[in-house]
Amino acid sequence: MTTVVVVRKAGQIAIAADTLVTFGDTRLAHRFEDNTKIFRVDTDTGVSYIGMAGTVAHFPVLRKALGDMPREILRLNSKVEVFDTFTKLHPYLKDNFFLQTKEEDTDPYESSQFSVVIANATGIYGLYSYREVFEFKEFWGIGSGRSFALGAMHAVYAKARTAREVAEVGLAAGCEFDRNSAGPWDVHTVKVKANGKDNNSKKDGE
Repeated sequence: MTTVVVVRKAGQIAIAADTLVTFGDTRLAHRFEDNTKIFRVDTDTGVSYIGMAGTVAHFPVLRKALGDMPREILRLNSKVEVFDTFTKLHPYLKDNFFLQTKEEDTDPYESSQFSVVIANATGIYGLYSYREVFEFKEFWGIGSGRSFALGAMHAVYAKARTAREVAEVGLAAGCEFDRNSAGPWDVHTVKVKANGKDNNSKKDGE
């Protein structure tokens, strides 16, 4: 699995993820494969970073599917926009990538099978398998290391100076205690939108 976190604090939004891939009991560390669990999406209204948890197959599929969407309908700047975008994406995933939509016989809706967090200048959002969308005010995490990351981020959030600092503490805890998460980790930061204008985004080290 993985550890992916999103944080909003002090005018900054951060998204971070570990880089370990697992195949059952086999671990494929970053040393052997240049894996990333966060990818960038450029829309007409700005830049978004998307992090995922789940099967490795989801990553190229979602990256490709979002890249194929017409820019005029690719919108990720509110709960409603995220819901609309992924609802429109769902039949495309079925028709073009053979998405298996059934999890349980009692499913209330067809499942999209993935957990996603989104970070952009308007906020931090979470999307789950039935396309339910959440907007988080402070921080959140997904993946097998989520519980460790959430506890660590809760402990430092009030005292931390930046969103990046909180995110890195969360990733450190996930990588320390979750057997399916390991560094190095990727961190991307975005300035919160102010006065109706988008701000530049960056990856650590840029």
